[in-house]
Amino acid sequence: MNHLATADYIVFFVYFTIIVGYGYWVYRRKRSAQMNTTEFFLAEGSLTWWAIGASLIASNISAEHFIGMAGSGFAMGLAISSYEWFAAATLIIVAVFFIPIYLRNHIYTMPQFIAKRYSDTVSTILAVFWLVVYVLVNLTSILYLGAIAIESLVGISFTTCTIGLAVFAIFITLGGMKVIGYTDVIQVIVLIFGGLVVTYLSLQLVAKETGTAGVWNGLLAIREHADSHFHMFFAKGTPHYDVLPGMALVTGGMWLNNLYYWGCNQYIVQRALGADLKTARSGILFAAFLKLLIPLIVVIPGIAAYVLYQSGPFREAMTDAAGVVKPDHAYPVLMNLLPVGMKGLAFAALTAAIVASLAGKCNSISTIFTLDLYKKYVNKEASEQKLVNVGRWAVVVSFAVAIGIAPMLRSLDQVYQYIQEYTNFVTPGIFSIFLLGFFWKRATNRAAMTVAILTLPLSLLLKFWPEVTNMIGIQADSIPFLHRTTWVFCVDILLMVVVSLTDPAGYPAEEKIIVDRQMFRVTPSFIIGSVGIFSILAVLYTVFW
Repeated sequence: MNHLATADYIVFFVYFTIIVGYGYWVYRRKRSAQMNTTEFFLAEGSLTWWAIGASLIASNISAEHFIGMAGSGFAMGLAISSYEWFAAATLIIVAVFFIPIYLRNHIYTMPQFIAKRYSDTVSTILAVFWLVVYVLVNLTSILYLGAIAIESLVGISFTTCTIGLAVFAIFITLGGMKVIGYTDVIQVIVLIFGGLVVTYLSLQLVAKETGTAGVWNGLLAIREHADSHFHMFFAKGTPHYDVLPGMALVTGGMWLNNLYYWGCNQYIVQRALGADLKTARSGILFAAFLKLLIPLIVVIPGIAAYVLYQSGPFREAMTDAAGVVKPDHAYPVLMNLLPVGMKGLAFAALTAAIVASLAGKCNSISTIFTLDLYKKYVNKEASEQKLVNVGRWAVVVSFAVAIGIAPMLRSLDQVYQYIQEYTNFVTPGIFSIFLLGFFWKRATNRAAMTVAILTLPLSLLLKFWPEVTNMIGIQADSIPFLHRTTWVFCVDILLMVVVSLTDPAGYPAEEKIIVDRQMFRVTPSFIIGSVGIFSILAVLYTVFW
């Protein structure tokens, strides 16, 4: 039944009260009379390593994981975990090579880096790209998935859910990054604990359905009854190859996707930009360890739901009125089976993931809009308080747009794949601009401009490659989006090198971005932690490849 019992509401109310109360306490503690931009957008010097790590995970993990990735777990199995496990490895690379460059050069936003390294024109183009993608794809999809999950769980209307989630997130976001960072610590504890409860009970249910008992037997049962769901590599010609081609794990598509997301994405990088290098690296390493846990919380329940669908109990719940299987129903259906009290905890965990991600996303939207567009082009003389107020209004307007667009996503099957594919339309170009901007002094503004303009048309060309070739009488297969990412990235790098080397304007003699090899040295403890993460990943991919 789609409702919460009194005990469930009590559990959720306790969670809500703790988050709101703690957030308000953080906001009031040592708050200056006039909050400036570095305090509001970055919480400069205020976040500890564990707050940074928790905030990275809370901002990243949302309904797109609990609902979308669990749905992909139902549809394709453990292979979808590559997004999480590759992220753990990528975070280490970002901590070693990317974060030192940002901190040494006092970078607060990603467009600011582009403006400093190349030009204001390229910076503005990418700032607009980011705002469009953040609002129309990321913020909207998070709100949509959160709303359908809550609608499925408690029966509240979709519109009411979107408005309620938006208001909750706005309340946290308006307090600035410090409030977001420290409330994210509680959000992560709630979402991990609540997520593990769902995993535990779903495996218990599978064990019972297969005539045994216990979590371990449930895990063995899903491995036995869904063996096809426990492989990481999809070869060409097999189901799901177009969604997650196996070679993308080797040839670059998955790496490019993660390196851009974790290293050049305002939404993520912003959490570490207000800290010193040691604190930032420790927080990122902590986040990498947490990333290893996420498939256990969201993918395994999705596979359990698949087994229960195959054996009968979920047959009706996983299909719509037309009899079409809806993978994204997997997690809501599992939550509805939880006992009284536990259902409230799962509801709190889901809400924590949604709200934390919404707040973090919208803080980054307001940061880019305020510092890279409003201050630069609308009001160059704006006071610190004026900029903070503009940032707060940007939060409200962004949510209004997302609420309006969210219902349009109802026609999609696996929303997680929608998010990955459409953000990757601009990923290869932006990442190539950053990568050569970091490590190749000869990269010129004209080269960056060329790539910024051509990346989207190139991505669209490869997206509709079969249709394009068909127009000239040639039959061609569709290109998986992770392979498209790799191809466009290679073309972008080639374009940047050729245009830079042939640019009559040459490249500036002065060094705009300081890069020193000493910046990349790490502590022994960081090395030990990194080796531990790579060792775990080696075991996982050896066992499940």
